[in-house]
Amino acid sequence: MKAIQYLKGFELIEREDPKPEGHDLLVKIEAISVNPVDYKQRRKTEAAASQPVILGWDAAGTVVSVGSEVEKFKVGDRVYYAGDIQRPGSNATHQLVDERIVGRCPKTLSFAEAAAIPLTGITAWEALFSRLGIRNENDAGRTILIIGGAGGVGSMAIQLAKKVAKMGVVATASRTESKHWCLSLGADRCINHHGNMKRQLEEAGFDSVTYILCLNNTDRHFESMTKIIAPQGKICSIVGTSEKHALHPELFQKSVTFVWELMFTRPMFSCEDMEEQHNLLCKIADLIDAKVIQTSMRKNLGPMSIESLHEAHQQLESGSTIGKIVLEALADQRYVT
Repeated sequence: MKAIQYLKGFELIEREDPKPEGHDLLVKIEAISVNPVDYKQRRKTEAAASQPVILGWDAAGTVVSVGSEVEKFKVGDRVYYAGDIQRPGSNATHQLVDERIVGRCPKTLSFAEAAAIPLTGITAWEALFSRLGIRNENDAGRTILIIGGAGGVGSMAIQLAKKVAKMGVVATASRTESKHWCLSLGADRCINHHGNMKRQLEEAGFDSVTYILCLNNTDRHFESMTKIIAPQGKICSIVGTSEKHALHPELFQKSVTFVWELMFTRPMFSCEDMEEQHNLLCKIADLIDAKVIQTSMRKNLGPMSIESLHEAHQQLESGSTIGKIVLEALADQRYVT
């Protein structure tokens, strides 16, 4: 197999194909997508200056061999997944991944279109339905504020909240292009998270919202969220903090729930319910094949290479990407030193 590893730069390497054991699938990767976790892990690796790593957490491909305990898939199956942050990533021609966090690839999508979905789809699904506890029969018609709606997770969360949970959706977007993207996915209205969000919501007729999903700078928006959230409401964030936030008295008075979402938690700790990621990816595939929701792919940079990976990371780090950036199967290159 070939892979692109990172230490102080991207480097193309070649090694023997790994052998699947237990619940592992060996997947021939046909396409990947990039996420903020890719460049964050790249920066950590460079700062630590320790061992090179194979980055990448999002892939779609074909099963080429299976471990002895595999029950859900067979050789030749088309699959998609977000992987495990503790194992070698998807910037490669082949990858080992536990079947319990792998889903059946949507039948109606290409590999590139499918690769855009897993990490953000899992994050959005877990945030809405596991962490916030949204239930279709109870929460239809209630309003959720999605801060940072145009990114990868926001693109999936808008669709799931609006088209599956039947909720009212207010998304934040700071540019005309990103606003149009959010509205095209089903958001009822957009406000600007660089402005006074409470005032904008009040001008739009909202005194408060029942749920908030924060996908953009928890530190910056923490104070605003305490004022916007309704009594007995719930806030979920996927963005860690660097500041110390006091337990705000307004959150106490309102009996507000604050929860975190990290999609790597289940595989990282081998949680008993790890298989839920398999289940929800299959549900998302069914929703896509039924034309309820759509892929969030916005850019395809062509075959994976040192140059295209570098370009993808640069675009992500600019903070202005909309939807997802996808790369196709690793190009056949000579070994680079």
